[in-house]
Amino acid sequence: MKKLWKDTTALASLIIFGCIAALALLAPVITPFKYDEIVDAPLLGASVAHLLGTDEIGRDIFTRIVYAGRVSLIVGICSTLIAMVGGVVLGLISGYYGGKIDTLISRFLDGLLAFPSIILALAVMAVLGPDIYNAMLAIGIVSIPIFARITRSSVLTLKGREFVEASRSMGAGDGRIMFGVILPNCLSPLLVQISLTFASAVLTEAALSFLGLGVQPPTPSWGSMLNAGRSFLSQAPLYSIISGAAVFLTVLCLNVLGDSLRDLLDPREAKKRA
Repeated sequence: MKKLWKDTTALASLIIFGCIAALALLAPVITPFKYDEIVDAPLLGASVAHLLGTDEIGRDIFTRIVYAGRVSLIVGICSTLIAMVGGVVLGLISGYYGGKIDTLISRFLDGLLAFPSIILALAVMAVLGPDIYNAMLAIGIVSIPIFARITRSSVLTLKGREFVEASRSMGAGDGRIMFGVILPNCLSPLLVQISLTFASAVLTEAALSFLGLGVQPPTPSWGSMLNAGRSFLSQAPLYSIISGAAVFLTVLCLNVLGDSLRDLLDPREAKKRA
């Protein structure tokens, strides 16, 4: 944290993302209306009453942008957790046991990686139906192979080390060795991947909602608002611009944080700085 505090770019990204998260968490407190409430005439410009104007049916755009941030963050957190848990478990089993188990799991992961992530997410959503919970599951499944491969490569490096052999000689079982001994030593690359997967999840959710397969109306989403607003660019340009800017800033901040964490947790980069 001390090193991160000295990195001005990472610190600025952390502050901006913290503000976005705070707005989303405090949405019921700071917004003057309900997100599905028709409060005025359609497509009004920015004013004191409506900071960003109103949408095509008269709902307050500022209120919907803030609530959409809550949706994006929830989807990002839940889908990242799904991907992390599934990927880490598969990676640990694959790398630790090797042999046919490793081959079977690796071919399964290769099959998932053979499809572009957005296409695979669209396929999952087409089967399960458009819904916020299905969006979380679809995005989480798409990201599992990345966590699995990172974990597997770390396990292959660590499982022959002396501290693992010492734990085995003291009677530790396979489960304790995998989750209590090896996994804590894999956390550095996983922490970096968590921030990058979070950013990818927010972007994928926006893409699915833009196509009408993500969060369903009247629940707001940055992607669906971006799609709706593009039809009214001349009357209400802020409608689409602010939606796109929210996605851009969130994803940019998370990617910058991921890059900074990678540099700070990399021993080779630490030696260069020293």
